[in-house]
Amino acid sequence: MFPEQWRISIRGPVNSFIEALVANYGFAFRAFAHSVLQAIIFVETILRATPWWVLIIVFMALAWAGTRRAIVTITIGLLMLLIGVLGLWDLTMQTLALMLIGTVVSIIIGIPIGILAAKSRPFRNFALPALDVMQTMPGFVYLIPVMMLFGLGKVPAVLATIIYAVPPLIRLTDLGIRQVDAEVVEAATAFGGNPRQILLGVELPLAVPTIMAGLNQTIMMALSMVVVASMIGARGLGEQVLNGIQTLDVGKGLEAGIGIVVLAVVLDRITQGFGRTRKSEQTNG
Repeated sequence: MFPEQWRISIRGPVNSFIEALVANYGFAFRAFAHSVLQAIIFVETILRATPWWVLIIVFMALAWAGTRRAIVTITIGLLMLLIGVLGLWDLTMQTLALMLIGTVVSIIIGIPIGILAAKSRPFRNFALPALDVMQTMPGFVYLIPVMMLFGLGKVPAVLATIIYAVPPLIRLTDLGIRQVDAEVVEAATAFGGNPRQILLGVELPLAVPTIMAGLNQTIMMALSMVVVASMIGARGLGEQVLNGIQTLDVGKGLEAGIGIVVLAVVLDRITQGFGRTRKSEQTNG
């Protein structure tokens, strides 16, 4: 038995901190939540109002632009058609709206932090352990504070998803910039490029394949949070899986699970395709 007098609990201070945030800054969190919710509703409304065949064409066009392969493009179209055939189209659009907002916010947060980590060793030494914690912490843990701050619904689900999914994008942005050939950077410096010009004109373009790999991983991790986020009110495919678990309806849960897998495969093929295309362009160039 571990000595009782040596035990330290962080539960009390953490709970007090969260309660103080809610009491003193609850209005700010409510305003922020309202803004995020409006963005989610806007994207969801567009996706649900767009004819299904138009969205399938859009996904096929993205697949063709990323891969330039007819087989992959046709497969993407058939997979999206399968979602509709299974009766999951509307739920998939709800899930896709949450993912799009989460991914956009992850890009806005992740790429600048990744750039800062690549440029500043002290910041990188601080950031890497924090990213380790973010990636290894169980997803359920994130639901507790965001639920206390923002209540139930789509907003806390998106925020918990962002916290869980953004680390790969930060890591691979950092890695991609640090892997840029030093001789290329020296050549750009010799031609009179300032740090901002070198970053935007040399380092970021050369790091795009690695950054796209990070974006791919962020999307996959966001999808893995779909079912977990449904526990605090997120609608979509995750809610369908949760309902299947609660009612022991294997078929219902399996259908939604297939929808999640199909969406994951579609997004994975598209993002990987863009990453490979950019890498081949750099190699050929």
